[in-house]
Amino acid sequence: MATLLTINVKNFEAQTQGFYFFQQPAVYTGGGQVYSNSLFSQSLGNYDGTGSILTFQVNLQYYAGIQQANTPPQIGASSGYASASRAIDLAPSSGSGKPNDWTTATVNPLGLSAPVYGEGVQPGAFRITTPVFNSPPYYNVGSAVAVNGGIVLSNFVQANPASNTDCQPILKYYVQTGSYTPGSVMDFTQSSVTAALADFTGGYTVCNITLNANGTWSTQLQ
Repeated sequence: MATLLTINVKNFEAQTQGFYFFQQPAVYTGGGQVYSNSLFSQSLGNYDGTGSILTFQVNLQYYAGIQQANTPPQIGASSGYASASRAIDLAPSSGSGKPNDWTTATVNPLGLSAPVYGEGVQPGAFRITTPVFNSPPYYNVGSAVAVNGGIVLSNFVQANPASNTDCQPILKYYVQTGSYTPGSVMDFTQSSVTAALADFTGGYTVCNITLNANGTWSTQLQ
């Protein structure tokens, strides 16, 4: 059975608040600027008044993703439309074993091949190889996640034609007040400064996050 990472949010501020969730961008080798997407967004009433808890769940399984777009990424806009994803392994740090850590993209039709073992993939990463293509359209490649039942491209770079992109996902998720439509490009640097952090890198699977009445955050990992 797949392992789920769970974030439970309580709101102790007097007013109903919107919350959105996003992931620490992966480390990329190949490609240019790294972009982040919002993964989930929903409003939540005061806990004392409503008893409501907002739960965000993401599958621990790693996914490679590719997405087609008409324009380069823009903050606040959807990152693209047609997309494909594949469950994929990460290259081991020790060099032992032969995980299925390499997938090859196609653009017509849009897709990713079944992953196989690839030589020279960065430790802790997976590799996406892109074919020859002309833009527009543009193609985004990167790390996708299974969130609350659907797969969303979490963070990405614009793909270069006929190139390799190695992507090393990071199991850190953030919660911030406000609203970003899931699948839309957000400003990670600005949003993460005052956000609550759920750091699952130590093997934890549940993080309870509280927005306190004074606007500060409290987090508890378990």
